[in-house]
Amino acid sequence: MSGEPITLDQLAVFLSIVEHGSFSGAARKLGRAQSAVSYAIANLERLIELELFDRTGRKPVLTEAGRALLDDARAVHGQVDHLLARAQRMREGVEARLSVAVDVFFPMPKLLTALASFRRRYPEVPVHLRTEALGAVAQLVADGAVQFGVSVPLRDFPSAIERRPLWPIEMVTVCAADHPLAQRARADEAVPLARMREHTQLVLTDRSTLTAGLDVAVAGDDNWRLADLPAKQACLIAGFGWGNMPRHMVEGDLAEGRLVRVEVSEWGPATYIVEMCTIHRAASPPGPAGRWLLEQFARLGAPAP
Repeated sequence: MSGEPITLDQLAVFLSIVEHGSFSGAARKLGRAQSAVSYAIANLERLIELELFDRTGRKPVLTEAGRALLDDARAVHGQVDHLLARAQRMREGVEARLSVAVDVFFPMPKLLTALASFRRRYPEVPVHLRTEALGAVAQLVADGAVQFGVSVPLRDFPSAIERRPLWPIEMVTVCAADHPLAQRARADEAVPLARMREHTQLVLTDRSTLTAGLDVAVAGDDNWRLADLPAKQACLIAGFGWGNMPRHMVEGDLAEGRLVRVEVSEWGPATYIVEMCTIHRAASPPGPAGRWLLEQFARLGAPAP
């Protein structure tokens, strides 16, 4: 093969002939003389040392080699279009990429809906997503590992972080239907905290150094520390203990009787609210793409009651 490089223009002419079914159709589409189109294809065939079209008939027909190389040509042309679109976005101030950390309390269906909308709106901007629990989201934002995050409220956010309220997550205290606490729960009796401490509490652990050792709504020393909510949910359903969960995650379990709500006397009603918020470093607020994604988060609103 020749050392002369194949040009993007030659690939564009090749694809245009395939799309329009003739050299003349491609010439009209590209605004060129038919001879210029023929010359571009002849040069491309010379460089790859293969015939792309059978020209013996009234209209050009792809050869076996032409059919084999068509998808590759489309892929290369598409990558160039992607590069040009991304460069245009960057000239407009759009971020080259987004890195986002989202707390596990955020409803996954809502998150995926927002990300799908973002992919349609900004297909050339890759998103690096991390899901974390409790203080880990703020830790990633403070350390600059991500550009912004969605966090549960913390007692003390780092001073360099700005936050805005997003929407509330309703939390419920639950146990398995066959757990010893379930009988009182079915009778609508509030359970004293001292009685709750007689049973293992399942607690979502905080893996960050930012809030290490901070316990929220932990009743006593008899507890299991779990790294993610699905693991906690599975342990609750299996009857290993009681715990607090986002209501949207256990709604089906409550409706189908696998879990029951428990009201703790000292904590008040069986549901309480955790206010989610968006956070970013004050010195580097989100750009156009990041702001658009945050607007999608806010637009989705809280899970329906």
